Amino acid sequence: MRAKRDYYDVLGVDRKADLNKIKSAFRRLAKKYHPDRNANDPAAADKFKEVTEAYDVLKDEKKRKLYDQYGFAAFDENGNPRAYEEQAGAYGPGGPFGGSTGAWSDGNTRYRTYTFHGDDFPGGGFKNGSFEGGSFGAGSFSDLFGDLFGAGFSGQGAQHGAAGFQNAGAGFQNVPGRGSDAEASLEVGFEEAAFGSERTVRLTDSTGHTQSLKVRIPAGIESGKKIRLKGKGGKGRNGGPNGDLYIRINVASKSGFERKGSDVYSTVRVPYATAALGGQVVVPTLEGSVRCRLKEGTQAGTKIRLKGRGAAQMGAPGQRGDQYVTIEIQVPRHLTPKAKEKLKEFQQAAGM
Repeated sequence: MRAKRDYYDVLGVDRKADLNKIKSAFRRLAKKYHPDRNANDPAAADKFKEVTEAYDVLKDEKKRKLYDQYGFAAFDENGNPRAYEEQAGAYGPGGPFGGSTGAWSDGNTRYRTYTFHGDDFPGGGFKNGSFEGGSFGAGSFSDLFGDLFGAGFSGQGAQHGAAGFQNAGAGFQNVPGRGSDAEASLEVGFEEAAFGSERTVRLTDSTGHTQSLKVRIPAGIESGKKIRLKGKGGKGRNGGPNGDLYIRINVASKSGFERKGSDVYSTVRVPYATAALGGQVVVPTLEGSVRCRLKEGTQAGTKIRLKGRGAAQMGAPGQRGDQYVTIEIQVPRHLTPKAKEKLKEFQQAAGM
């Protein structure tokens, strides 16, 4: 059996973290490792159990105080404080799902009625409601997290937890639920992102199923932006709608070019004589090379604006940014004796 990890390390929070930070960390990790998202993954199940156990202690002021003082020795094998009454748990006062509204006993097993509210989850993942149950172990979170993943109650378990509860959520087993959203990444070329394109991609889901999808790359898209493919995510339950697939775009770099929004930046090296006397210079752009005329006496660092030679604007492909070209003066490294003589004559003539 592996040694337990520090509860604060499990949730990834500082020992001085307040309750809001602890709740936020728990929701994020519970969603990540939830069994509905990690079917047949024992490692994820262990993580989910570990996260739940850590949260059960740290969200409770009394338990947390005991843990900070005595560590794991403060609790018995069932996770209860030694010499303390059982706490309400993740579904009691202070927990993310509301508080206890009553209690009763059949002489053997203690039961409580709990309420939970959607306000505690971003976007109202839970709807208001109630359920009855006994003492809950880590596994009892399974049905209750169903709505958080857009799939209704999973209906897995007529019996959960240490003492278990009977028929929890049984009435919700056939309720249609939306499939979970999925995310993938796609690298596109510099010009593809600037002007748009269409790609065919092959995606393989967690079950090994592979599908080919046509993806339209919008003109002007930037790294980090997402493309939504409606209905291409997780399959809905009981006839519910499928989730969506979000493709995160990563734009490849292009040597000699940099992009900021719809504008493009580059540099061009100009011979010393051309900069001094003026003349034409060839400037590469995203759509081929163009010729630009330089004024005589052009200095290093001078910027040339090529209007409309940048990338398309996202959402307005008919409008394009500009290209800004910075001039670099190319100083010859090796001069012939004759060239040196002429350069000295030029220096004297120019009074330099």
